[in-house]
Amino acid sequence: MVPVAPKGCVTVRVGAEGEEQRRFAVPLGHLKHPLFGALLEEAEREYGFRHQGAIAIPCRVDRFVQVEHLIDQDLHGSCAQHLVDLDSAAAPPHHHHHHHHHHLHLPRFVGCFRA
Repeated sequence: MVPVAPKGCVTVRVGAEGEEQRRFAVPLGHLKHPLFGALLEEAEREYGFRHQGAIAIPCRVDRFVQVEHLIDQDLHGSCAQHLVDLDSAAAPPHHHHHHHHHHLHLPRFVGCFRA
């Protein structure tokens, strides 16, 4: 049985060209964040506006996870991981320990979705 996104989340497929796609459950509140908007704009350029099926993001998985953490921090002011990797949902929970040494700059991610 394929895991489904929990209530309050939407399933998003992520993966750059040549990379195995992974499915994530993304909180609905993240969809209106400007960084996620940039992801959706890139998806529209790649797949077209009338793309059928689940939301698909043409971004490297590791960069998508970084962007999601930035969104989570911006919205919730914490490092809590609200992103669920549906393709490894059977695995034990993975806890991230952050040391708040953020060397990430938001403009870097706006154009990171191109191969």
